[in-house]
Amino acid sequence: MPTNALILSGGGARAAYQVGVLTAINEILPSSVHNPFPIICGTSAGAINALALATHTGNYSEAVKDLNELWCKLRTEHVFKTHWWDLLRGFGRLGLSLFHDGVGREQSIALLDNSPLREVLSQTIDFSKLQTSFDSGDLKAVSITAMNYSSSESISFFQSANPIDDWSYHRRKGIVAELTLDHLMASSAIPAVFPAAKIGNSYYGDGALRQLAPISPALHLGAERILVIGVSNNRNPKSWRKPPPVRHPPSIGQVGGHLFNSAFVDSLEGDLAHLERINKLLKLIPEDVRQENNLKLKPVESLVISPSQPIDKIAGRNVRYLPKSVRVFMRSMGATAKGGGATTSSYILFEERFIDELIELGHSDAMWQRDKIKAFFNL
Repeated sequence: MPTNALILSGGGARAAYQVGVLTAINEILPSSVHNPFPIICGTSAGAINALALATHTGNYSEAVKDLNELWCKLRTEHVFKTHWWDLLRGFGRLGLSLFHDGVGREQSIALLDNSPLREVLSQTIDFSKLQTSFDSGDLKAVSITAMNYSSSESISFFQSANPIDDWSYHRRKGIVAELTLDHLMASSAIPAVFPAAKIGNSYYGDGALRQLAPISPALHLGAERILVIGVSNNRNPKSWRKPPPVRHPPSIGQVGGHLFNSAFVDSLEGDLAHLERINKLLKLIPEDVRQENNLKLKPVESLVISPSQPIDKIAGRNVRYLPKSVRVFMRSMGATAKGGGATTSSYILFEERFIDELIELGHSDAMWQRDKIKAFFNL
């Protein structure tokens, strides 16, 4: 059987959608399937989901169940400190940095303190179990991507059952490493929002930044088929309709939302479009011609599952469930439906109703593609 890879993109709280899709896949697959994804690649919040699956020593059904429970219990205060004083201190650190070259003295400059997330992940993900998964044969390789602030390179840290060489291209590298909590915190450190994480002698931030080829790590690790779970409905033709009329100039929240989307969404969608074009071209070249010219490229089967509904609108009607301190700041920046910047809020909206809606949406979207999923797994 071809080697399957699971690719989980970043997106903060939007990654709850991936849990719904994974749950539906579990219901579609036969109960005898122990692990349908020998290769797992994640970025940012998708890296959290990826490591939660990869470090689980039970079968796929148990892993998905535990991941679902993790997200259903997750709240904003479990991700970052939400007290008024903590939020004001973040802005205070930013102001004080202006008096010493814009550099934080104790830690990197960030508006929010995500130490609660580190505590949750340290209690949830046991990195020592990765080797157990490798030894059992259930897992072949796992990678998480972060961005090196010093070199401006996208670094995919990977760990595998069998030796795999590092790779290096323009602005992107693959480096073998024993994955730790620091790698995970680095991959999910949204720029300016969460502090950068130090690994070795370098500081790293969110892996979605400058990730020019999100699919590439999976292919380097040996994937022959890829299943991608996105967090944007941009691939849905319904989202291409004429935009709504402009009511006011863009708010800070609206501008921030576009910046986040450019980092978390656009690269993956562009890479998928590139993969589809390459597949079409390769299918036009006969196999004997490819072998004669030593053309090592081959078509890569892919299945993409992404939201059928705009997550921005779902976030807009759930902003009111954020803690009051956070909600005030979001409204002041226009990060609401009225201000046009609900996209920004969607990345930090770790609240029950929003998460439940995304999980349900992911589940229903995957069920609508039940036949495609069965075909992907040759069922």
